[in-house]
Amino acid sequence: MTTNNWAAFEQAEPEFAATVRARFAQYPHHVLATLRKDGSPRVAGLNTEFRGGELWLGMMPDSRKAKDLQRDPRFALHTNPGAGETMPDGDVRISGRAIEVVDPPEQHRFAEETGTEHPFHLFRTELTEVVHIGVDGDDLVIRAWTPARGLRTLRRGNDDEPPRED
Repeated sequence: MTTNNWAAFEQAEPEFAATVRARFAQYPHHVLATLRKDGSPRVAGLNTEFRGGELWLGMMPDSRKAKDLQRDPRFALHTNPGAGETMPDGDVRISGRAIEVVDPPEQHRFAEETGTEHPFHLFRTELTEVVHIGVDGDDLVIRAWTPARGLRTLRRGNDDEPPRED
């Protein structure tokens, strides 16, 4: 079985994965987008954990975002932009599927390692896309990784020219 967890991404693109992880480490709180029952988007704050080759999403019991993911596992996760408007380390988002972990020993191990109080919902992630957007001179630089296409880099200038692939 092919997996697209954090460890697989890190193995495929170690330098890019380190950049993404460092950006998440700057702030503890990020923004999670899920899908409501009617298909409309819901956004909520969330802390994340990178541990044991996985990107983990933990939530309070019976939270709306947990119920959304139980019904439809698709998510998008956006890094906290931080103070000001410059974002010198860029902007990062991860999309994928959240798989709930219901095994009590695994939940207990996670709680022990992270100091998380029971009860809680715990999801590991399968990645479908990882994107980092930054600025280099006058160019907007978009680096995007998917399991199928690998890493691609596009540059967009401040003009009418189409994006250029590096």
